[in-house]
Amino acid sequence: MAKRGKKYIEAAKLVDRQTAYSVNEAIELVKKTNTAKFDATVEVAFRLGVDPRKNDQQIRGAVVLPHGTGKTQKVLVFAKGEKAKEAEAAGADYVGDADMIAKINQGWFDFDVIVATPDMMGEVGKLGRVLGPKGLMPNPKTGTVTFDVTKAVNEIKAGKVEYRLDKSGNIHVPVGKISFEDAKLVENFTTIYETLLKAKPAAAKGTFMKNVAVTSTMGPGVKVDTSTFVATKN
Repeated sequence: MAKRGKKYIEAAKLVDRQTAYSVNEAIELVKKTNTAKFDATVEVAFRLGVDPRKNDQQIRGAVVLPHGTGKTQKVLVFAKGEKAKEAEAAGADYVGDADMIAKINQGWFDFDVIVATPDMMGEVGKLGRVLGPKGLMPNPKTGTVTFDVTKAVNEIKAGKVEYRLDKSGNIHVPVGKISFEDAKLVENFTTIYETLLKAKPAAAKGTFMKNVAVTSTMGPGVKVDTSTFVATKN
């Protein structure tokens, strides 16, 4: 187990590990317990009541957060002809086909998200062993395999985040920066929370949202009482 610094230990004392706080209280505590000197990322971790080993209980998708993540994403688009011109006009940082595939094979990764038109996936698929482990492969479920490259690029630039169930049944999603106003963090949290509720697999039984916690990059986790959250929403 990693040894914690004095600042973290002091910050953690402000959080009662046995208590689940309302989302507003949780966000306030995350800010109070932030020990980073930089503008830390605020992340939400969801522990879900699903079996990640079963195909009918997989959860993956993407959603545009109303206030973005506070980070500007570099977008690479694989497209040809008119679709390549469309991607450039939409503000993609890099656009290409075989030339970009060659660069990636040579170890270039100066981008955060890849969008590809369906006709390019035959070639892009060959990068699976390189892109897959990094979570960078385009996927129709996240809207990154599409002919509507303008929409895809615009959404990513506006603050689109992907969510995906890991092997332990958890999903981690960034919802902004410590510098964000509390209300904006709460609204971003609300968006991803409600999106995941709608994404509940029909095969999942019992409690779906088992545990939800909010944390900053170097701060302690703060449990969120989702029942209180839903009550205040309604």
